[in-house]
Amino acid sequence: MINPIRTTVVGSYPFPGWLEFATKNLQQFGAADINEMIEDAVIAAIHDQVTAGLDVITDGEQTRLDFNLSFYGFIKGIENNETETRKFGPAAHDQRGKNSIVGELTAPAGLGAVKEFQRLQRLAPAGPVLKASVPGPYTLSGRLMPNDMYKDRYEITEALLPIVRSELEALVDAGCTEITVDEPSMSCYAYKEDTKRFVDIFNRTVKPVVGKCNLSTHLCFGNFKGRPVGYRSIKPMLPDFLDMNVDEIHIEMANREFAEVNLLQAFAEKMNVAVGVIDVKNYYIETVEDVAERIRKCLQFVPAEKLSVAPDCGLSQTARWASRQKLTNMVLGAQKVRESL
Repeated sequence: MINPIRTTVVGSYPFPGWLEFATKNLQQFGAADINEMIEDAVIAAIHDQVTAGLDVITDGEQTRLDFNLSFYGFIKGIENNETETRKFGPAAHDQRGKNSIVGELTAPAGLGAVKEFQRLQRLAPAGPVLKASVPGPYTLSGRLMPNDMYKDRYEITEALLPIVRSELEALVDAGCTEITVDEPSMSCYAYKEDTKRFVDIFNRTVKPVVGKCNLSTHLCFGNFKGRPVGYRSIKPMLPDFLDMNVDEIHIEMANREFAEVNLLQAFAEKMNVAVGVIDVKNYYIETVEDVAERIRKCLQFVPAEKLSVAPDCGLSQTARWASRQKLTNMVLGAQKVRESL
């Protein structure tokens, strides 16, 4: 690890307002315009992260309209299903898009993450570590509806597993040294599903890249429109999730007021721990001292050399002005504690 108390992010960053407008009016743009727009958006995300002083940055997932639904555009054998989602009322996860399976699930051209990473390599300045995030197969299966060919979510997961595994291998081959496999569905449903089965799925997915990059997984309790969706406790994940083959585990903590922070100790005995010290669901801007105080809580259970800090989740659901301030104060808070070690 470069620094004790490394500063990092999960993956996503808010779109600039003009990009949101443009995506709703794409018919007015040509291919060259769209390519320029994508690059400009990634440059903006890089700028905000570098200016904040992060040790690890991403492309902000500026080409993804959703952290896993966007991948469905690369997968053959599925069709958007508009009939299964609730259209009105308060925002919730049952309003997220669903897809019907109409054929064998394949991704002959991959999932697009390599192209994203290569763009980041080209546009980012020297210094920060460059990170790619990819949803794991169980989380990726969540918006696909079972059918006669794939009878339940686990069968869909097994079909997606080699696709995700190949994407991870391709990222490593492209020179990516930092990869997060997002599996929030596993943490959301650990209370009611077979956690040993989850770990087996995860470890088979990442097996070819273990030891070839700094590999992490992100576990949270949901953040669609700033709303959680799971039983928000770490306890059901233990002890089985300790057997995940990762270098680092990232756990949402700020939104839960650091409940169960003591349980981080068990993870720290097996792997590095990235703790969410910034609440992405709240527009209160954490002060530098807030961040420092939260990090000190974590240091009671995680050694500084094994600790990274980050926002709870990706920042795509948080306004850009708030995201910038939160990241800046997170970095300053980490520096403050680091200097006192």
